[in-house]
Amino acid sequence: MLVERALPPAETLTPAGERILAAASALFYAQGIRTVGVDAIADAAEVTKKTLYDRFGSKDRLIAAYLERRNRQWHAFLDDQLARRKPATPEDVILALFASLSEWMEESQRGCGFINASVELAAPDHPAMPVIVGQKKWMRAEFVAQAELAGFDQVDELADRLLLLHEGALVSYRVAAMEHAPEVAFRAAGDLLASWPRR
Repeated sequence: MLVERALPPAETLTPAGERILAAASALFYAQGIRTVGVDAIADAAEVTKKTLYDRFGSKDRLIAAYLERRNRQWHAFLDDQLARRKPATPEDVILALFASLSEWMEESQRGCGFINASVELAAPDHPAMPVIVGQKKWMRAEFVAQAELAGFDQVDELADRLLLLHEGALVSYRVAAMEHAPEVAFRAAGDLLASWPRR
């Protein structure tokens, strides 16, 4: 099981707010954040631009809300995956996180939404950047926690390598059109864990 790290409470949205966020999420992921304007989002959500701005304040804040929602979906997906796979050891949890990538990517043909967003949002002070950075730090922290539970030595170094494998699979799937990247990363992670020294 994952080490418990609670997300901040989800903001309660009005029905119009939910439609806006759902429309923005679909459009941002499918077409790219910068190419989608607020007019298209308002039209897809069947609201006025005034309603969009009243609810979210700006497109930048809507982008942050989209990524926060996607982060919650990722956490819920992993919880479901681990409940189904029932990993027996911390090592199995780590490998399950890699094995889960294959199913996630079946529904995420454009790759990792966080990586995609980080490329489009160059400004380090963009409201969405803490969400993007936080999601990647959470993955690394999970690898650290499971490595510690497993009794591995040099857990920070191990977590760094696992994160590079995990994120590399996401990038290779999208940029290099390597459809089997999650499976390659899973095997590489297994080899890494099998050879890593223990305390």
